[in-house]
Amino acid sequence: MTSTASSMDTRQDQAPHEQRSTWQQRLRRFGHRPGPADDVRDRLVPPYTRPGPRLWTVLGVAGPLAGRLERWSAWVGPLLVTVFAGVLRFWNLGSPKAVIFDETYYAKDAWALIHRGFEVDWDKNANDQILQSGAHVTLPADPAYVVHPPVGKYVIGLGEQLFGLTPFGWRFMTALLGTLSVLLLCRIGRRMFRSTFLGCLAGALMAVDGLHFVMSRTALLDGVLMFFVLAAFGCLVVDRDKARARLAAALPVDEDGLVRPDAAIAASARLGFRPWRLMAGLMLGLAAATKWNGLYVMAAFCVLSVLWDASARRVAGAHRPYLAALRRDTGWAFLSTIPVALATYVLSWLGWILSPTDGTGGYYRDWAAKDGKGGSWSWLLPDWWRSLWHYENQVLEFHTHLTSPHTYQSNPWSWLVLGRPVSYFYESPSPGQAGCPADAGEKCAREVLALGTPLLWWLACFAVLYVLWRWAFRRDWRAGAIACGIAAGWAPWFLYQERTIFLFYAIVFLPFLCLAVAMLLGALIGPPRSTDTRRIAGATAAGVLVLLITWNFIYFWPLYTGTPIPIDSWRSRMWLDTWV
Repeated sequence: MTSTASSMDTRQDQAPHEQRSTWQQRLRRFGHRPGPADDVRDRLVPPYTRPGPRLWTVLGVAGPLAGRLERWSAWVGPLLVTVFAGVLRFWNLGSPKAVIFDETYYAKDAWALIHRGFEVDWDKNANDQILQSGAHVTLPADPAYVVHPPVGKYVIGLGEQLFGLTPFGWRFMTALLGTLSVLLLCRIGRRMFRSTFLGCLAGALMAVDGLHFVMSRTALLDGVLMFFVLAAFGCLVVDRDKARARLAAALPVDEDGLVRPDAAIAASARLGFRPWRLMAGLMLGLAAATKWNGLYVMAAFCVLSVLWDASARRVAGAHRPYLAALRRDTGWAFLSTIPVALATYVLSWLGWILSPTDGTGGYYRDWAAKDGKGGSWSWLLPDWWRSLWHYENQVLEFHTHLTSPHTYQSNPWSWLVLGRPVSYFYESPSPGQAGCPADAGEKCAREVLALGTPLLWWLACFAVLYVLWRWAFRRDWRAGAIACGIAAGWAPWFLYQERTIFLFYAIVFLPFLCLAVAMLLGALIGPPRSTDTRRIAGATAAGVLVLLITWNFIYFWPLYTGTPIPIDSWRSRMWLDTWV
């Protein structure tokens, strides 16, 4: 059985004693050997857990082969989970053969961006024309007013460029990023928990989540946003490990070969070039250039990264770790993220910027040349910058005043309990038609419902409370990081409770919910030092919960894939009245 000891170690960020007591030093000359002491290296960069010898004995594997399998499992396990997720997401991806929900905006905008560089105003009958003629549809000339940045639509358009203007084409990239996000989560979970098992468990939970599954098979922006947010978080976690390893390498080693804290080094050490933090800035810029709520995530992750730096310096022995981090790390952290993210955001508008300014280019592209003349800064700022700034102000006005009622809108308070899922597609085929069984008796229901796997989300409610407790009372940095990810994706929506918002926005913090559940299940299994009875009972309970979540996903499979089922079967899956 895979060890989960390090995933339960709460001492990683606690500063060890700075030096041995003098009586131990004096007794050394008489042959005294002190007992095991803490190595600061293990606090800064804890080792990964290793499967116990009992596992290899049960499997009949020994010697070098066991070592190779242990090394390979770090990638083989996540890749197997990813292949499983990919098969599910790409299976029959072109069904329903329809433009479902907000695909009516993003599929067409993506096609226009790829071929024109800006969004265009499509005819009301464009969806039918696209389903009939695909890429042969005539591209309109007039620009369209859109309220989301272009990166997510460029991503969707890449799939259309590869496979045509078809349902499969415009869903291909969201399915690919949804699959890759499972791989990212497995590897991130492994690095955070120092356990391949818990990392793969987190990824497997997301693989069988209904909301993630549906969003991976629909050409919407929120799945793309989730991928960039998760990638940015992963880059920061890797950067955390790399920086702490450099700090550990700079500390002195005592006569026993143990790395000891040093206040002067901890406060003054320079951690060098940090490419993973730059990559995080790029990912955060792409997130903000997909949807603006990526800006809240950027702010939260930047603060989190600086706190990690201060924590590392405290463990290394710094007396004033926050001051040391402010002097040595914060400035470079800012330059590595905010300017990079801002430049990425502006460059994402390059197609719009390069479009004509004579009225045939992007929407508002000619504003500075026409309505914006004579401004205070017109002599200093280029026309494209002022036009873009005006455009963004108009978009901000739209987002902050969007209160039009919608059948499927929901309040963020209800998201974790899946209070009001969104129906993306619904048909009522008659018996014997469109896959409806001939003996159905009455019409069937064919629906694509953006509903998270209920048992997973309801368990996540308890997992969120667990990580909050663990962060507040055990000072576990992993629990704090998970809580930060959830808060960054969820809390901002409470500022706009009057706005028209939907449950599927929660896809952004779903990976962190899965990490929280994996952490809870790891605690349920228990550390290796527990008795066999305790471990077996915990593993059995955790296994039963995972099997129930998997069964729940299978049970709701028809509602995730648009499979026609008898209306009574559909009604039996409407567990809450608010789901109808």
